[in-house]
Amino acid sequence: MDYQNLPAVLIVEDEPLIRMGAVDMIEEAGFKTYEAGSADEAIEVMQTHSDIGILFTDIDMPGTMNGLKLAAYVRTTWPPVVIMIASGVIELDESDVPSGAAFVPKPYATNHVTKMLHEATGQVGA
Repeated sequence: MDYQNLPAVLIVEDEPLIRMGAVDMIEEAGFKTYEAGSADEAIEVMQTHSDIGILFTDIDMPGTMNGLKLAAYVRTTWPPVVIMIASGVIELDESDVPSGAAFVPKPYATNHVTKMLHEATGQVGA
């Protein structure tokens, strides 16, 4: 598949069915995807794939850090990476979200997520 020179998206979600749905949705929007089931796994993927330009992560995950801590780590370690944080928890303190990160409430609508991805990459109207 031709990914139109778009950055790859790393999808971090511990629920396999939700992760598979997100992968399908984001690939159909024209993006190459990588996936991880935890923040620890996500960091390993980030370290081995330099084409990742977008992190799409859930908040509530098992392991040494949740999605918010992962997002903060990615912001510090890979500053240019676009961060999108998804969660069913609507009560989220903005101070918990890294600078420049976008929040996506669950359940998310496909058209909303794909629009955000394309806007984040300068592909408005794509």
